[in-house]
Amino acid sequence: MLVPEGLGWGGILLLLLAAFAAGWIDAVVGGGGLLQLPALLLVPEMTPLQALATNKLASVFGTATSSMSYYRAVRPSLRTVLPMAGIALLAAVGGASFAALLPAAVFAPIIMVALIAVALFTIFKPALGAVTRLRHGGAKHIALAFAAGMGIGFYDGLIGPGTGAFLVIALVGLLGYDFLMASAQAKMVNFATNLGALLLFIPLGAVLWPLGLVMGAANIAGSLLGSRMAIKRGAKFVRVFFLIVVAALVVKLGFEMWSTP
Repeated sequence: MLVPEGLGWGGILLLLLAAFAAGWIDAVVGGGGLLQLPALLLVPEMTPLQALATNKLASVFGTATSSMSYYRAVRPSLRTVLPMAGIALLAAVGGASFAALLPAAVFAPIIMVALIAVALFTIFKPALGAVTRLRHGGAKHIALAFAAGMGIGFYDGLIGPGTGAFLVIALVGLLGYDFLMASAQAKMVNFATNLGALLLFIPLGAVLWPLGLVMGAANIAGSLLGSRMAIKRGAKFVRVFFLIVVAALVVKLGFEMWSTP
């Protein structure tokens, strides 16, 4: 199945709009999976595994685009990004290998608590992420980046939505980067996690290539617009949008938990 038979032109257009918006959100702070993955899960005759895999294909184009835009403009620290991205890629492969075995509902309460804690932490520390003040140096800095990349990479391969937000708060809260620099580095790590999960999904034959490539083009367009806006407006804009995305994630997870029998 290249494209689900029940998906008409109207459905394709809606998926393209979702992919464009997801690319924009991901480029600013992460969380585009809030739109893109649920949109794919609504497609007739598409299995959850196909939706996850096709979502990763579209997202890998968007995160690659925003990564390049941020790198040219912000010049994030590669000593943090490279080890974090490397372990995150491997962890995402591990997470993706469990994606077909464990229901997302198992993790919903844990993720909900984590997101609320992240939001409250950000709200009650208004100076957090305003400027870069690294909390650790040397081996401890790399070890914390490594640990964050491993845990969040596994989560992204397993489920995905909210990965960008978790990466940003780890880079801001644990390591001391400002929100703009954290978002720039998070894009590169998120590209690695998307790629890692995709490397597992491709041999399984779960990727719907034509649909994923078309959505990838829309994701690129959204990513270009979002990264340019974030770079232009700076850390304060990214912080505000970060809180909006986290709030949306909390509402979405809360609704799913309440409506699931």
